[in-house]
Amino acid sequence: MSKSIATDDLFYASLLDVSGMVRRREVSPVELVKAMLERIARLNPMLNAYLLVTADAALDAANTAEAELSRGLWRGPLHGVPIGLKDLFEIKGVPATFATTAYRVLSDKDATIIHRLKTAGAISLGQLHLHEGAFGEHHPALRNCINPWNAAYWPGGSSSGSGSATATGLCFASLGTDTGGSIRFPSAACGVTGLKVTWGRTSRYGVFALANSLDTIGPMARSAADCAAMLEAFAGADPHDPTSLDAAVPAYLQHLDGVLGARGLRIGIDEAYLTAEIDDEVSAAILTVVGAFSEMGATIVPVTVPDRQAACKAALAITDAECAWYHRDVFKAQAEAFGPALRGAIERGLAMDAVALADAYIEKERFRGTIKRFFADVDMLISPIYPKVGLRYDEMEEALRDLYGLIGYTSPYNLSGVPSITFPCGFSSVGMPIGVQLIGPHLSEPMLLKAAHAYQQITDWHRQKPPIA
Repeated sequence: MSKSIATDDLFYASLLDVSGMVRRREVSPVELVKAMLERIARLNPMLNAYLLVTADAALDAANTAEAELSRGLWRGPLHGVPIGLKDLFEIKGVPATFATTAYRVLSDKDATIIHRLKTAGAISLGQLHLHEGAFGEHHPALRNCINPWNAAYWPGGSSSGSGSATATGLCFASLGTDTGGSIRFPSAACGVTGLKVTWGRTSRYGVFALANSLDTIGPMARSAADCAAMLEAFAGADPHDPTSLDAAVPAYLQHLDGVLGARGLRIGIDEAYLTAEIDDEVSAAILTVVGAFSEMGATIVPVTVPDRQAACKAALAITDAECAWYHRDVFKAQAEAFGPALRGAIERGLAMDAVALADAYIEKERFRGTIKRFFADVDMLISPIYPKVGLRYDEMEEALRDLYGLIGYTSPYNLSGVPSITFPCGFSSVGMPIGVQLIGPHLSEPMLLKAAHAYQQITDWHRQKPPIA
């Protein structure tokens, strides 16, 4: 690739901008993939964002895309665009590890989402790092993933590699999963945009599970519009996954057309929720977002957020129990292969009292009903993702001892099954990104994407680049 093309401007371009360049034949998918692979080879040893780079497969896919484009076939906005995949999907011929030494699965089939992305013409560059089993922390044998803004800070979890790689120009978008905050944490920590979808909006067939009744799969990218393009390619019902929702997939990108503001949106704000036990810089940044939406024509509605402590406790119990169910056979055979955090979750799940578990599932249904009624009066809720301005790696042990303090703004909305979108809204005094999330009712992804897109039309937080060479 020529030096005039292989620039930071290209690596940090939006997915949709790159898609336009590919479609207009201004850049070849083959040249693009080669440049991305060179960049990964240079930066990934520092970041540890990719666990496996599938260079040969990526180049083969790029050659296929180039041939298709040359004869006038265009599959859509992902055609010929390099992306990254969290390492918990079955991909034909590619080993998946779930970021643990206990698994190495070489599948003869693609997960439904992977099949749909391939059909859309997306090119995978490789498997991205994550917390072991999508829970808690990285496996000690695989080294931590690094936050490109500051190596001392957590890049979020469990989709740490997705956040780090997307923020650093090592892919144009990525797949993440979210069971208790695992798309929203790395999106906030790394300064990217991530969409946690309604439970069942995307298929879980061929996806390693953390907690089956809470897991969701969604896009992470540099903008809400890029997330819309990704989601449009892989959302929808799947006969292989009977829990997937039989609901039509909107034209998410088309829904963004002509968005110049947020007029008509009713955005709920609970001032106590935004200020109590929240760092001042986080509160100030989010209140600035509230002001921006008000200026764009949204109606700001005072609300009281339902109590989340019982819901968070229930979500943790369900996660432990369903995690133990998923891993029980492998754990029985080789418990020593699991790292301490995931091992602890499995052991707690195996030891759980049946009445305590029943209480958790009853609370799940109660909280779902409470949240459904809450959204009768507002279109969305504005919320922090977590209370601190970044979380240092040397603070993680303490944070994991106070899980409610860490996941109290994310996990309850997995329990209720509703969607939320996270996007950057500022920087702290130490130079770490600050994120905000908008939470909406069941299947409100079009509205959430539209709102985030409107905000990103008048701000440039999502265009900032981390200080990495």
